[in-house]
Amino acid sequence: MSFIAFNRIILTLSLVALSTITQAETTLVAVAANFTKPMTEIAEAFEKASGHSAKLSFGSSGKFVAQFENGAPFEVFLSADDKSPLKLEQSGLAVAGTRFTYAIGKLVLWSSNPSYVDEQGQILSKGDFTHLALADPKLAPYGAAALEVLKNQGLLEKLQPLFVQGENIAQTHQFISTGNAELGFVALSQVIDNGKIGSGSGWIIPKNLHTPILQDAVLLKTGAENPAAQALLAFLKSPPALAIIEKYGYALPAVN
Repeated sequence: MSFIAFNRIILTLSLVALSTITQAETTLVAVAANFTKPMTEIAEAFEKASGHSAKLSFGSSGKFVAQFENGAPFEVFLSADDKSPLKLEQSGLAVAGTRFTYAIGKLVLWSSNPSYVDEQGQILSKGDFTHLALADPKLAPYGAAALEVLKNQGLLEKLQPLFVQGENIAQTHQFISTGNAELGFVALSQVIDNGKIGSGSGWIIPKNLHTPILQDAVLLKTGAENPAAQALLAFLKSPPALAIIEKYGYALPAVN
């Protein structure tokens, strides 16, 4: 092989490598706090499978919507409810036709004390606790679901004076895990380990006690031209992503 031919091969390989690098994009993703653990795993799997990367920010769904309305540059939104993505679609901030349910959340009454919460949740009516933590119902769908549970059990008026409200479900979990609240309502995904509550004690709330927590994803207009944003939403529907979602205690929608 001549020196010139060899150089041409090296140049060709370099251009191919460079092309691959330039095709790999990063997308900015706003993620509901309850989905922190599974989305962290999904982002790693997504990067290995596609070459694209996802930069994740976690927080309350309500606060994220306010940020989008004020021009925050996020491209994908994974909400803790289905109403917020619909609102963004209706207001023109999200791409029509890209919204879908990626997970159905489960609520749990949890305490960091291993023997504190009974499996039927009777402690809510019989316990002598002084603090009950939940996420702000105005900002966090899991907090709104917690209110529904207490209303359906006829306990809201009695227990409302004991509320300690977190800005989001992550802060709520922190209140309980540090002992600032004896117990509270969190997402099952935050405390699950190998299919069961991994530490402390808890009561997985029966689904008939609150409206289903349908968690929707949507492509924001800012990400409409970013192939990484589109690829991430597609990856959320893939078997590897669905397996991770189920591992963290979420139910999957019947049609994805």
